[in-house]
Amino acid sequence: MNEWLQALLDLLALPEYGLSTVFVVSFISATLLPMGSEPAVFGLIKLNPDLFWPTIAVATVGNTLGGAVDWWMGMATQRVVRHFKDEPTGWHARAGEWLQRLGPKACLLAWLPAIGDPLCAVAGYFQLPFWPCLIYMAIGKLLRYIMMTSALLWIFP
Repeated sequence: MNEWLQALLDLLALPEYGLSTVFVVSFISATLLPMGSEPAVFGLIKLNPDLFWPTIAVATVGNTLGGAVDWWMGMATQRVVRHFKDEPTGWHARAGEWLQRLGPKACLLAWLPAIGDPLCAVAGYFQLPFWPCLIYMAIGKLLRYIMMTSALLWIFP
């Protein structure tokens, strides 16, 4: 069993497979599933240092597309909720006011652990404009990958 697992890990670490693996892991981790993509990004860069920028780019695209899926899930949820309930109250109303005040720029915080992915869904729920939200998500996620990976490479040379 260990030999099979090691062979799979060796295969996934190859540059031609590694980038697709990073894309899939980054995409899935940006949905509401509790998973982090940083270990996959760091692992590929550690094994293939010349793939630093391609790995960062692929991870950013995958994570941003996952955030877009969250946005669309939030919008679909809002339609269902509005079908059964008229107006948001309590924290729903306060979150809506906060997001409306900040607008799509709130999606810059999509990189934050634990609250970033739900924030994308809430932006869709309150129907913030999709394309500006997507651009701000991408900027935040790109900066996170650059900072986190650079810090890990500095700590674990």
